[in-house]
Parts: sequence; C-alpha cells; structure tokens
Amino acid sequence: MDIMSSLKMAWQSLLANKMRSFLTMLGVIIGVGAVIIMVALGQGTASGITSRISSMGANLLTISAGGSFGPIKGSSTAQLTNSDLEAIKTLPLIQYVSAESSTTGTIAFGSETWSTSVNGTTPELMKIKNWETVQGSFFKESDLNKTSRVAVLGSTVASNLFTGNESPVGKTIKINGLSFSVIGLLSTKGSSFGNDQDDIIYIPLSTIQQRLTGSDSLRSISVQAVNESNLDPLKNYISSLLRQRHRLADTAEDDFRIRDVAELLSTVEDTTKMLSFLLGGIAAVSLLVGGIGIMNIMLVSVTERTKEIGIRMAIGATTKDILVQFLIESLLVCFIGGLFGVFLGWVSSYAISSAAGLTMKIAPWLVALSMGFAVMIGVFFGYYPARKAAAMNPIDALHFE
Repeated sequence: MDIMSSLKMAWQSLLANKMRSFLTMLGVIIGVGAVIIMVALGQGTASGITSRISSMGANLLTISAGGSFGPIKGSSTAQLTNSDLEAIKTLPLIQYVSAESSTTGTIAFGSETWSTSVNGTTPELMKIKNWETVQGSFFKESDLNKTSRVAVLGSTVASNLFTGNESPVGKTIKINGLSFSVIGLLSTKGSSFGNDQDDIIYIPLSTIQQRLTGSDSLRSISVQAVNESNLDPLKNYISSLLRQRHRLADTAEDDFRIRDVAELLSTVEDTTKMLSFLLGGIAAVSLLVGGIGIMNIMLVSVTERTKEIGIRMAIGATTKDILVQFLIESLLVCFIGGLFGVFLGWVSSYAISSAAGLTMKIAPWLVALSMGFAVMIGVFFGYYPARKAAAMNPIDALHFE
C-alpha cells in the first residue's frame, strides 16, 4: 500500500472519531504551545537584557571602589577620587573617560516632591553611553568648571514633578533645598535588572561634590577604549596605575574592581541561554504527557479494530502495511496538533507581550524545533501500538469479539 492511501485511511479514521481525535491532539497542542511560549519568553528576556547591557556603551570598562568581594576591610584607600580620574585620563588607548558620584536627593517643584538618585558626572558620559536628550541639552565642560547648578532629568522624574505635556526645560527645581535650573530631558531608557534607569537626575560632578556631598570620592569611573581589541591591555594599564597610586603591596588584593561590559554580556547570554533551555524543558514535559495519551488512545484503537486488521491481512495486507497505517495515524495526530500548538503559542505570546509588557521573541528555529519534537513524539509513542497491530495473527484477529 502506498503512503497516500495510508494517509487517506488515517484521515478517515480520525474523522470517524472527531471528539476522541481532538482530545488526543489536545495534549500535543498544549505541549507545543507551552514550549513556544516558554522559550519565546526566555529568548525575549535574553534579547532585552543584552540590548540594555549593550546600551551601557561599547568597548567600555567600568571601575568601582572595593575588592572582588566588596570593600577591603581596614583599607583607607578603598575609594576612587578625582585624582584617580585625572591620572586615568593620561593613559593611552582611551577614547573617552567619565566619572560618577551619587547621593539621594529630595526634588521639589512647586507643591510636588520626589525622592530619587542624584548623579554627578561629566559631559563625556553622554558619548560613552550613547544617550540623547529629547528636550534641551546636557551640561557642558564650562558648567563643570563653574560648578553650575544645572540639572538634566530622567523621564520618570519629569513625569512626577511636571503635569501633562509641560516642558521641564527652563524651570527651576530644588535638590535638597538648593535651586537648580533644568537644562535638559533625557530620552527614555526603560528598566534594567529591575531598576528604572529614568528615575535619575544628572548634575555636574563638581557641583555634587562641592555643594551636596562635600567629598571628592567617586562611585565609578567609565572608560571607553578606542576599539574592542584595546580592552585587555587598557585594563592592565588601569590596574597597574591604580595599584601604584593606592600603594598596594604585590600580595595585596585590589581595592577596586574593573568590569568589562563584553565579559558581562557574555555571562548574561550564557545564563539566559540556560534559562531558555530550562523553560523549554519544563514545557516539554507536557508534550511527553500528551505523547503518553496518544499511545493510550492508539492501543484502544488497535483493540477496537482488531477484526478490521484481521480482514486486511486476510486479503493480502502485509505486516509492513499495518505498521505503516497505524504509525501514520499517530504522526498525523501529532502533526496537526503541532500546527495548532504553534498557532496557540504564537497568539498567546503576543497576547502576553501586549498585556503584561513582557518581551517575547519567536524565532523560526523555535517553530521548526517544536514541530520536529511533536513528530518525534508521534513516532516514539505510536510505534508500540502500531507494532502490536502488525504482529497480530490474522486468524486470531478474525475470531476476536
């Protein structure tokens, strides 16, 4: 018997028991849909995280105070200062250098108040981070030299201080009681690792150090290399320079940390890849359960059609013909169920993305993998019932009641 005849008979068999066929497919539909939703969530999360890390700046090294496992106990030099910043600026292989110092501030405009992080920095930060302002501009080197009381707001701060479409540029706000003129509004950056990147205010580094914190200590120093190949030698230059400046013994632990964005990106990609496989594996369990349901129904079908099998064998059907017929029925159930599962997963992913604001990413390979897995389930769980049908003795099958 040819494949087309077997397909036709399998289709007729499914139509003869529509409800049972649908319920059998349901396990595959839910399984494939769950795999697509879970892996799409994992892939979308990975894509969102890596894009946010990449937006931190290309070829970037971030230097912060403290050792690999936190602050150095008993160390009076476990901090970064303006003199460290100036020394780093003299190193080769550097394109831009910026520093940040932060404090918590209470921001007031009229009757509205908001508590947020106030960051002091330098104009080079905008170039390093590839940020832009949607209104006004960032402060300049002259503002840094004059210790100007100017501020650039994140969109979250602006929305909590100003109503409607009111522009914050040109307005005067108070930060911890000191008046600052708003000169710019940053473009929206969204959340990163659970933190709202728009809930922040930037003022000149000299201003925060002299007027708010009274200290020249720095939270971090950002260094952008000329190109990616310069990151490793530049990291060594910075490490040697800071160890020398902080008078660390050869056996002493670093009292600073240097983070490479490329390394961080690689680590996050590996972690999110494992997360995707884990989520996909959990969802695949439901597909296996669906496969067990298919085997159960196929065994019932073989028992119900024992006499039919005997008649077919009596008129010349071979063992191979019977095996192929029941195997194709199992494959057809899984293939159709897989198609509906792909559709369910695609619709559900976009619905979840729209309703919950989660990033979902459905790649073509994910659809192909889900369908391939569904077909494998059909072969694996359909083979035993098909083999049982093919191994029947024609005489016993004809006498079956």
